[in-house]
Amino acid sequence: MDLQPHRFPASATPVADLLDTIRRKRTKDIDWRRGRAFCLIYHPGDEREHAIKQVFDQYYADNALNPTATPSLAELESEAVSMCADLFHADADACGNITTGGTESILLAVKTARDWAGKNKPHIKRAHAVVPESVHPAFMKAFQIMEVDYTAVKVGGDYRADVAAMERAIRPETILLVGSAPSYPFGVIDPIADIAALAQQRGLLCHVDACIGGFMLPFLSDIGYDVPAFDFRVAGVTSLSADIHKYGYSPKGASVILYRSHDLRRHQFSLYTKWAGGIYASPTITGTRAGGNIAGAWAALRTIGREGYVEMAKATMAATEQLKQAAADIPELKLMGRPDMSIVTVQSDQIDVYMLADELNKKGWHFERQQLPPSLHFTVNYIHRDIMPEFIADLKSCIATVRDQRLAQLGNKLQTSVVKGLSKILPDGAIARLQKNSTPDINNENKAAMYGMMGALSGTDDLEQIVLDFLDTIYTAKPE
Repeated sequence: MDLQPHRFPASATPVADLLDTIRRKRTKDIDWRRGRAFCLIYHPGDEREHAIKQVFDQYYADNALNPTATPSLAELESEAVSMCADLFHADADACGNITTGGTESILLAVKTARDWAGKNKPHIKRAHAVVPESVHPAFMKAFQIMEVDYTAVKVGGDYRADVAAMERAIRPETILLVGSAPSYPFGVIDPIADIAALAQQRGLLCHVDACIGGFMLPFLSDIGYDVPAFDFRVAGVTSLSADIHKYGYSPKGASVILYRSHDLRRHQFSLYTKWAGGIYASPTITGTRAGGNIAGAWAALRTIGREGYVEMAKATMAATEQLKQAAADIPELKLMGRPDMSIVTVQSDQIDVYMLADELNKKGWHFERQQLPPSLHFTVNYIHRDIMPEFIADLKSCIATVRDQRLAQLGNKLQTSVVKGLSKILPDGAIARLQKNSTPDINNENKAAMYGMMGALSGTDDLEQIVLDFLDTIYTAKPE
């Protein structure tokens, strides 16, 4: 009996057969090229994509691990970082690196802060950070990996960081404060100037997570939007992360981590000089570094340029304003906060928004479902510039469908209430064990009840076990 459902290939498979297989598999993927995905994908248009890919292909097989082997990649990376530092108003002493994505940039920012504190605050045995609860979970991953404690404070009524609450959370072990520009869930910029001033006053580092907004916010001022300073113009900001593969429209994955000084960045590097294989020095988390991603990031910045980014920002915000106006005009929807850029989040006290999500999915639209409270999250970008009227028409139609499904909405509410009640009386892990044999189906069109249950269990051991089982199932190969 075979131990694995897929045997290691004994011989080469013709590329035509491989492409046929891919075409079959991709029928389940989101149709982002037609602008029907408000998440995960950022596309600059076919012409710009073609230009960027030509440079990317030049470095398809190259590895930037050893800069002496590929000095051209070291030059491209340094030039791209310098261009980004200029965009974010940093002076000549600023520096940084290109990473694989926002998570790696955040990991490096936390590592740098921890190691900086080890040198400058040696009395601290275990470092601590203060973040708003809206901060990206990549920080929680970073804190876990880097063994840094943290306090996540509640946001204010405007969904922005509460600086007074952050100040109260500071401890003698605190080394780092974090603000988002903007936060992913709500698209609002935290009061960076106040957070940075507090950090400077207390002798702490201050990181700005501009991973999603870094290559959109700088261009909004050019088209008449009032964007508060969030970058190195703000005294006290010591580091900043921004994803070039989001609104910078480079190939996945490329992000940039920037520091105000070379002295600070030195704490980012990893070095080992006692290895039989030679001196091992790495500027980022990874060893092997994909040359194509670095070259693609450089190419995107150079191919598009400020003029192109402003043009795309203008088209993106025009589409965003259409969606915001629709949310304001539709009685069943409520816009959450006042987003500072092209992120729109809606909730409802009249209909089940998870059922609305199911109906929109059936029409081929994809986006994020959020919790606490239940809400739908739309990231608008350049690819949506012409499709918003079609989406809004489908949105209204789906709302009417959900509104008429009162019995199903009631059933979902009852199921959520039962789960919430059971979580209070059953021992930890009991619900997860009951769900153990219920294999999740990611192709199931009706997910409203599942998301309602997860919202009811948010933060519990039960939900963690259910999600772990889900991940384990998804990433286990199935027979052909």
